[in-house]
Amino acid sequence: MSYAFVIVLGLATIIACESSFAQAPALPQGHGLAARYAHDVGIASDPAVIFADDFESYSNSASLTSRWSTASQGNNVRIASEQGSFLSGTKSLEFVIPQTATETGYQVAKFLSPERDVLFVRVHAKFSDDFNVLGSSHNGITMEADYCCPGIPADGSNKFFVSYEAARFDQATALPGRLAAYIYHPLQRDAYGDHFFPTGVVSPFTSTPFDFGPHFVSRPNVVPQRGRWYAYELMVQANTPGQPNGRIALWLDGILIADFTNLRLRDTASLKLDKVTLGLHVKTNNLGVARKWYDNVVVATSYIGPMVPSALSPPRPPSSVRVAD
Repeated sequence: MSYAFVIVLGLATIIACESSFAQAPALPQGHGLAARYAHDVGIASDPAVIFADDFESYSNSASLTSRWSTASQGNNVRIASEQGSFLSGTKSLEFVIPQTATETGYQVAKFLSPERDVLFVRVHAKFSDDFNVLGSSHNGITMEADYCCPGIPADGSNKFFVSYEAARFDQATALPGRLAAYIYHPLQRDAYGDHFFPTGVVSPFTSTPFDFGPHFVSRPNVVPQRGRWYAYELMVQANTPGQPNGRIALWLDGILIADFTNLRLRDTASLKLDKVTLGLHVKTNNLGVARKWYDNVVVATSYIGPMVPSALSPPRPPSSVRVAD
């Protein structure tokens, strides 16, 4: 074999490898389909919307199952109507976890039919002023595919799981934590899943790089402010089996804060997104009562964007976000 042939063969191999890392299309920012519906009024009728809820129709938490597939019950799950506890209208969904050393969690869940390969979920949410959780906490949106339980790794055919949450594992991290995607996927590093941070750092084993592909853009870590409403939006795009073209994106107030590409979430096309949840869960909660409110949730097949406050005013540009120290 000549050296020239070896060089040509090597170049062809490089070109073939690079072609498998085609740059993903740019994602939208600012207002999406929500721009057509002031205060989300009528948004449920949009062709792209699968489910929408403003929590105005409920008298108590027991009535949540009239629209949600399942809903935790008890005194720590309530429809809140006090001033400051809702964003729009007069009500919101509130989860409260008392100070405790016992693992505790609450959620509402919506099962999807048909199941989906691509999904967007946007919700407005607020952490309480005194929210102070250290350690494992799932406190936002999840999208799931045949998810059964924690501690069983994803293997490409049994499940995958994505949670958009604030993560805080040390006292040095500002409250309520750095926004991240918590993921069960076939390449996960731990039996209990990985945290993907906007910078591209993956935990556990943060010194080991993860391959998000050559077009990955590292973005600053972001910490939301406690006591303030934000629009959180999560997109999950399941990959084509055999190709690493899965994608997970996070928005905060219409700003794209993380875009994870080159992902393998499944090895079989039958594994699809079948469930969406909103919740609050802690491993331990020794530092005080933890509260979180949710309002105006929308599940759709395209980008939603923050709720538009008034039909008389144009959509606002994305607000600034707080970069983590």
